[in-house]
Amino acid sequence: MGEFKVHRVRFFNYVPSGIRCVAYNNQSNRLAVSRTDGTVEIYNLSANYFQEKFFPGHESRATEALCWAEGQRLFSAGLNGEILEYDLQALNIKYALDAFGGPIWSMTASPSGSQLLVGCEDGSVKLFEVTPDKIQFARNFDRQKSRILSLSWHPAGTHIAAGSIDYVIVFDVKSGSITRKMVLDRQHLGVTKSRCIVWGVAFLSDGTVISVDSVGKVQLWDSATGTLVKSHVIANADVQSIAVADQEDSFVVGTAEGTVFHFQLVPVTSSSSEKQWVRTKPFQHHTHDVRTVAHSPTALISGGTDTHLVIRPLMEKVEVKNYDAALRKITFPHRRLISCSKRRQLLLFQFAHHLELWRLGSTVATGKNGDTLPLSKNADHLLHLKTKVSKMPAFLRSALHILFSEDSTKLFVASNQGSLHIIHLLEGNFKHLHTFQPQSGTVEAMCLLAVSSDGNWLAASGTSAGVHVYDLNHLKLHCTVPAYNFPVTALAIAPNTNNLVIAHSDQQVFEFSIPDKQYTEWSRAVQKQGFHHLWLQRDTPITHISFHPKRPMHILLHDTYMFCIIDKSLPLPNDKTLLYNPLPPKNESDVFLRRTAHAFKISKIYKPLLFMDLLDERTLVAVERPLDDIIAQLPPPIKKKKFGT
Repeated sequence: MGEFKVHRVRFFNYVPSGIRCVAYNNQSNRLAVSRTDGTVEIYNLSANYFQEKFFPGHESRATEALCWAEGQRLFSAGLNGEILEYDLQALNIKYALDAFGGPIWSMTASPSGSQLLVGCEDGSVKLFEVTPDKIQFARNFDRQKSRILSLSWHPAGTHIAAGSIDYVIVFDVKSGSITRKMVLDRQHLGVTKSRCIVWGVAFLSDGTVISVDSVGKVQLWDSATGTLVKSHVIANADVQSIAVADQEDSFVVGTAEGTVFHFQLVPVTSSSSEKQWVRTKPFQHHTHDVRTVAHSPTALISGGTDTHLVIRPLMEKVEVKNYDAALRKITFPHRRLISCSKRRQLLLFQFAHHLELWRLGSTVATGKNGDTLPLSKNADHLLHLKTKVSKMPAFLRSALHILFSEDSTKLFVASNQGSLHIIHLLEGNFKHLHTFQPQSGTVEAMCLLAVSSDGNWLAASGTSAGVHVYDLNHLKLHCTVPAYNFPVTALAIAPNTNNLVIAHSDQQVFEFSIPDKQYTEWSRAVQKQGFHHLWLQRDTPITHISFHPKRPMHILLHDTYMFCIIDKSLPLPNDKTLLYNPLPPKNESDVFLRRTAHAFKISKIYKPLLFMDLLDERTLVAVERPLDDIIAQLPPPIKKKKFGT
C-alpha cells in the first residue's frame, strides 16, 4: 500500500437524528425510515440494504407515523397536523394536507391500500380515500375524549383497533361507531400508575387485538367480547412499538429499555393443534428507547433514540453461516457528507441545516511508521454557513447534487426532475450554459455526478437507472453504461485514461472506458474471475472513489469500515487467498509472500470512516466519527437494574 502521512480528523460533529418510524413494504421489499428531524430514508433490502433514496427533513415537520398505501405510495403524518405524500421519483414532497384534528399521532393504510386512517390529538379518527393523484377526506369515526396514539386495521378491512390513554377501542369501519371498548389495568408490579398509554395495537385475523403500553405490558384481547385473554409483563418501562408478521405466526415489540422481544405462535404441546403466544427471544442491540419496529418475512427491524437501524435476520428463515454476519446495524447515511479541496487543504462538512468549512492542521515534526505527530498548527474552523434564500433561478432550486469542474469555472447541477444543468461561474455572477434533458422521457432524479479532470466528460446516475456519460465539448449524450441490477453507490472518472469506475450496492466494482464506450480489459477479467467472497460479504457500501496522481494503476475507495487501494497491476485474490492485509514481498526470494500478494490492499485502522482521500501523492485525510462520541451527545438511557445490584 505504501507509506502515507495521514490527517486523522475527528472534529466532524455529526450526530444522526433518532429514528421515529419504520414501515416495511412487502411488495417492493423496501423499508421507509423517518427520523425525529423529519428526514425520510428509503432502503432497498433486495439491494444489500442500500439507502437508495433520501428526503431532507425540516424543523416544522415532526413525523409520528409512516405507512405505504396503494402499493408504492408513501405517506407520513406528524405533530403539525398534516399528511404528506412523497414523490419517490422526483424525491420531493408531492403535497401536504391538513387533517384538521390537531397533531396526528398515528396512521395506517387499509389492507387493500385504498384508504388511510389517522388518529389525532382531538380524539378523532379520520378516514381518507386514496385517489390516483391525492387523498380525499371521507368521514370521521366516533370521537373520543383522549388522543388516538395507535391504529391497526383488521386484515378483512371491516374493523379497526385504536389505542388511546387507558383503553383500546374497536370501531366498525362501515358505520364508524364503537363496537368494543377495553379498559387497561394501570398496575405494574403492585404499583398503580397515573395512566396507561397504549403506544401500539395490532389486529389479527382471528379477532385478537394485541396492545403494548406504558405499564410494560403486552396484552391480548378478544375483540368480540372485549375480554383480556393473556397479559405478558416484559419491561419495567414503556413497551413502545409492535409489528406482526404477514403470516401472523410471530410478532416483535420494542421497549424503552432498548430491548426487542420476539413472540411466536407455537403448539401448546407437541401433539396439540391448539397454539399459544410465547415470548421466545429477547435482543439487546440498542442502548436507548426502541421507538419503532417492523417485521419482514425474514427479519426483525428496529430503530430508536440511539439512531441505529438494526436488521436482525430470523435464523430459521435465512440461510447464513453465523449470527454476526447476518446482523445489520446501519448508523450513517449511504452518501458522502464531506468534500475536500486538496490544493487548499480544506474540508467542507454537510449538516442538516448548515455547512462548516475547516482548514486542516499541519506539523513540521517527523517520525517513523505508526507515530502520531504533534500539530504545529491546529485545524481552523473558517466558516459556519446557514441555509438562506437562494439567488439562483427557480429551475436550480430543486438540486439534489452539485459538482464543480476541476478548474472551478463550471457548476454542474442535478435536478430532481432528471435534468442536468451546466452553469458558467463568473466573478460575482453566473450564466446558464446548457441543460441535458432526462433520457427516454423519464423524470427520475439524478443523485450522483462525476466530472473528468480535463473537463470533457460528465457522468450521472439516478437511483435505479443506468449511468449516462455526457460529452461536455459537444453538449450531447456520449453513451450509456450497460444496465446493472443494483444501484450505484459511488462513481469517479480517472485522470489521463478517462476510465469511469462505478461501485454498486452488491459490492461489485466496474471500470468502463469512456472513449471506447466499453468495459476495460481489467474489468472484464474481474467479472470473469469474480471478487473474493469476503469482499462481497461487506455490509456497508462504497461511498467514495479516487485515484493516485502518479500511479494510474491504483484505484482508491472506502466504505464505513475499510479503506482499500486496488492495484490493477497485481493478480486478483481468489477465495483461497487471504483478502485482508497480505504483506508485499521484500525480495525476489520471498516466494510465499510473492505468491500471496494480490491487487487489494485493505486497511481497517480508521473507523467509522466517513471520508478518505489523497491530498497529494504522499498524504491522506481520513474523517472518522466514533460511535462513542455520538452516544455521548444523546440523552441518557433508562437505567436497567441488574441482578445482585
